[in-house]
Amino acid sequence: MEFSTLLRRVGAAYDLSDLESLKAADVAVTHNPAAGEALAPVAVNGAAAHGPGAVMHEAALRAPIDVGAYETVRTMSRLDAWIARIEAAGQFCVDTETTSLSELQAELVGIALAVAPGEACYIPVAHGAGDGLDFSDHKIEQLDRSVVLAKLKPLLEDASLLKIGQNVKYDAHIFANYGIALQPFDDTMLMSYALDEGLHNHGMDELSQRFLGHKPIAFAEVAGKGKTMVTFDKVPIDRATQYSAEDADVTLRLFHLLKPRLAAERMTALYETLERPLMPVLLAMERAGVLVDRQVLARLSGRFAQKMAQFEAEVHQLAGETFNVGSPKQLGDILFGKMGLPGGKKTKTGQWATDSDVLENLAAQGHDLPKRLMDWRQLSKLKGTYTDALPTYINAHTGRVHTSYAMASTSTGRLSSTDPNLQNIPIRTEEGRQIRTAFVAPQGMKLISADYSQIELRLLAHIADIPELKRAFADGVDIHAMTASEMFGVPVQGMPSEVRRRAKAINFGIIYGISAFGLANQLSIPQGEASAYIKKYFERFPGIRAYMDRTKAFAHEKKYVETIFGRRAHLPEINTPNPSLRAFLERAAINAPIQGSAADIIRRAMIRLPHALAAKKLRARMLLQVHDELVFETPEDEAAETCALVSEIMAKACEPVMQLSVPLTVEAKAGNNWDEAH
Repeated sequence: MEFSTLLRRVGAAYDLSDLESLKAADVAVTHNPAAGEALAPVAVNGAAAHGPGAVMHEAALRAPIDVGAYETVRTMSRLDAWIARIEAAGQFCVDTETTSLSELQAELVGIALAVAPGEACYIPVAHGAGDGLDFSDHKIEQLDRSVVLAKLKPLLEDASLLKIGQNVKYDAHIFANYGIALQPFDDTMLMSYALDEGLHNHGMDELSQRFLGHKPIAFAEVAGKGKTMVTFDKVPIDRATQYSAEDADVTLRLFHLLKPRLAAERMTALYETLERPLMPVLLAMERAGVLVDRQVLARLSGRFAQKMAQFEAEVHQLAGETFNVGSPKQLGDILFGKMGLPGGKKTKTGQWATDSDVLENLAAQGHDLPKRLMDWRQLSKLKGTYTDALPTYINAHTGRVHTSYAMASTSTGRLSSTDPNLQNIPIRTEEGRQIRTAFVAPQGMKLISADYSQIELRLLAHIADIPELKRAFADGVDIHAMTASEMFGVPVQGMPSEVRRRAKAINFGIIYGISAFGLANQLSIPQGEASAYIKKYFERFPGIRAYMDRTKAFAHEKKYVETIFGRRAHLPEINTPNPSLRAFLERAAINAPIQGSAADIIRRAMIRLPHALAAKKLRARMLLQVHDELVFETPEDEAAETCALVSEIMAKACEPVMQLSVPLTVEAKAGNNWDEAH
């Protein structure tokens, strides 16, 4: 950049003897995501072996990895030496090894540290008797966990030392179990997600092979798999050192490749305002958990079982014989063999296909048996996934259910929830709402549900610039009733609920690129009628068709689309000659800017809310995020004030970066359980 004066000022402290050759190098980072190659020099801050401020070329980062060169730290003097190197470097990679993937139940077994490529160590702290570890003549050589953590705690909490990791949220959980608040940090998984969402997965092994050309040691190679798998505390220490220190080494190298790309590809703001600051918020939510009433779930399980038996009897009566309704083969033989219903297709195994699409199509044609079977399947899924399974997820120490949120797993920026998945409980069915009654507030507390109202339709109006929709939202008009009135010529006052329901299905279906076939199934109407509805919709709102055409053209040219905050959803295969895949990716391109913008907005709200609540001295804590909804637990006497503040923060989440052309509205309500608060 020719900052000659600045270079002279720092010359006394930094070795700039090779300044001319450095200036001659092309220091602008160039990157080909498809090839996975970072071609330019990469600045590395502070590895002691290389000197502070040294410049490391890509070749150094891609240097061969020798897992035999890593150190096992077994004495306090060697631990002190590594701590000194970390303090001199100013940043280091840290990785934990534990006994479990369940963060709140896992015990720390060892810690890996890395300060420069090829310079990493492993500190064993809780390896026990096991294969390769059962020494009868002397004690296992490792350090005491409490002593090591006491030594590392100042570093892990030091605001002047950058901690680098891959999926840092997991490591932060482990350290939090021992009273350590890990901060500040950079996360290579989140960097990769911000840069290359849609191009590849973001796990460390895949990133290593893609960017470093190195295949790391697999977990199964050190711990086994299936019945032979052991917990990490049973892994021999020398093998644990190779595996864990390699992870830290690889992660550090990935950091030095990915970090410069954020600025070069204009993704720094996305990473630093939407990805990285969300992690501590999710960490607190996961640790808080939510109280679940076992007795409510037990009663619901019994009720669902009775209803399933009733549905099963009706299915048998309609079929004229008894059979296993859970058997796809027997069901196929009944539907297409015995009853001769239309549309039967056989799978590669020779069985009749009986998936949900097949049953929905038959039900839409008016056949009772598949309709009743769909009812049975829905209850069976709710019973197996929630009322029977949720009690097994209740933590023995906290008495609460602690879900885990994945930050880098969807194509639109939405979070996903696992172990258990609390984002797929249906809210439009009576049974789904009954399951929500099992999520309860403790004595003296209330649950608050705060939900964005029709946020995706509002974003469609803003992004596609649809005057009719923007005006309706500004005036607070019932958007579905307005659409029905516009399309069907029915007055808003006294509008039949069925007419409004059809307009609602079209409004939301259009966002997801619904086909005439899909709309026909959803509304149980002929396909020709559904096709006419969609055609009329586009005639009435031509701006939506223009947006779709414009977005598809952009996606075909750029192979990505963007949210209003610049998040990119890459679609590398959108120009495929396969017509069905191309149509699917075009629908994804149309939807991603809308759904992704909604995901970004609620992320911004989640990041602000803990600070806003603390500033008002409100004791509410965020427990759950379900797409456009946030769930809080609050003292009963603060519920009204908390509802008001949460609604305000969520409604203004875009500001000051952006002012939407439509207002965002939030519905917040308090109750004794989740359903009551919704």
